[in-house]
Amino acid sequence: MERPKFPLGRTISYAIGQFGWSLLINIIGTWLVYFYLPPKEADLPILVTDVAIFGILNTIGIVASLGRLWDAITDPLIANYSDQLDTRWGRRVPMLAFGALPAALFCFLTFFPPDSVVSTKNLVWLVVMMFAFYFFLTTYVTPYFALIPELGRTPDERLNISTYISVTYFLGIAIAAQAPVMWGGMMSAYDLPKVDAVQYTLGGLSLLAMICMYFPVFAVDEKKYCQSEPSTVPFKEALILTFKNKSFLYFSLSDLAYFLSTTILQTGLIYYVTVLLVQEEQLQGLLMLVLGVTSFAMYPVVNILAKRIGKKPLVLVGFSIFFLVFCFCSILGQPWIPFSPFIQGILVVVFAAIPMAILGILPNAILADIAELDALKTGSQREGLFYAGRTLMQKMGQTLGILIFSSLLLLGRDTSNSTGIQATGPAAAFFCLLAILLFSKYKEKETLEEIERIRSK
Repeated sequence: MERPKFPLGRTISYAIGQFGWSLLINIIGTWLVYFYLPPKEADLPILVTDVAIFGILNTIGIVASLGRLWDAITDPLIANYSDQLDTRWGRRVPMLAFGALPAALFCFLTFFPPDSVVSTKNLVWLVVMMFAFYFFLTTYVTPYFALIPELGRTPDERLNISTYISVTYFLGIAIAAQAPVMWGGMMSAYDLPKVDAVQYTLGGLSLLAMICMYFPVFAVDEKKYCQSEPSTVPFKEALILTFKNKSFLYFSLSDLAYFLSTTILQTGLIYYVTVLLVQEEQLQGLLMLVLGVTSFAMYPVVNILAKRIGKKPLVLVGFSIFFLVFCFCSILGQPWIPFSPFIQGILVVVFAAIPMAILGILPNAILADIAELDALKTGSQREGLFYAGRTLMQKMGQTLGILIFSSLLLLGRDTSNSTGIQATGPAAAFFCLLAILLFSKYKEKETLEEIERIRSK
């Protein structure tokens, strides 16, 4: 019996779940380093030591990187558990229900360290919160992505689902970026100290994220809309089979390089605004709003072009534009640039919006194609492990990105010496170039043709 098409209303509810976890991950990605190791212009206390370790690493970078690394290690284990899970509610939805609340709770607690000055207790607190947050976030995110090839019956359906969740992912980025506007409003309305206003703002956003993460729990009826069987392949064998897939290997390695570069940009944007452009931190919120609106305007174009000319060419275009954006970031604020600092910031996000739209939509649809072909050829449905493999590479990239960014800050992170911040642009551009070289090896046309050939038998 053929399963019914997943309705539009339920697709939107499914996508709202992505808004929730996107909000959490972007709260951490955008504000963690800034909160614990702020520039002098932020008027916030430093909460962990910024002493260099081995001469090139600092504490906040190591802690953030360890959290990501832990996240990457747990991804395949949770994916395999989800692939093999067999309950009356399905394989994925119970995992979403279990992970949502604690993920939001530990995100909230991350920004409430025990001391208001640099201390060992703050460092221990941060390590524990990071490990707990990433474990429960992985418990939610990996099964969430594994639903895409199960809910979408065709490449076009999967592309449409990927488009919807890309919209909500960027909404998460945009709302997280509005935090300075929110805490500025709190400070004015209630005469709060800035630290308190920041904490209440990020706590409220974490609560909103948790509520949204439960939408897919009630919207997705796996037994009705997903045609899937629990995997019986042992974990080690399943993991080896997944990474032996050459299409997946090139795809995931390019993802590693891409997420390394974008993590440097995302973490650095607040520094670009306040240090290189010498603007108020609230400008970050406006820039992210412009980025989101411009990206949304591009979504229909990306969806149509992908169906007409293919997903691979558009992804390569996206990487190339990002490369140019990263190069431009290294010269922001220079007196010889014939634009005001405000216009320079707008130019960065307007041009970044094009690849953000492309790379927000297409990779998930591409991976769904790879996972479907693998299932057709092997008879083993390991969607969870494919998406876990991708998120593992993403998080390794994010881990290295945070580590590289925080280490470069040691060269200078203030208006008096911005060498470290300026160096982040070329570093991101280099890894974006590497992503282009790796992804160019993916054979999209052959993948789609083989899917059609096997299905037509």
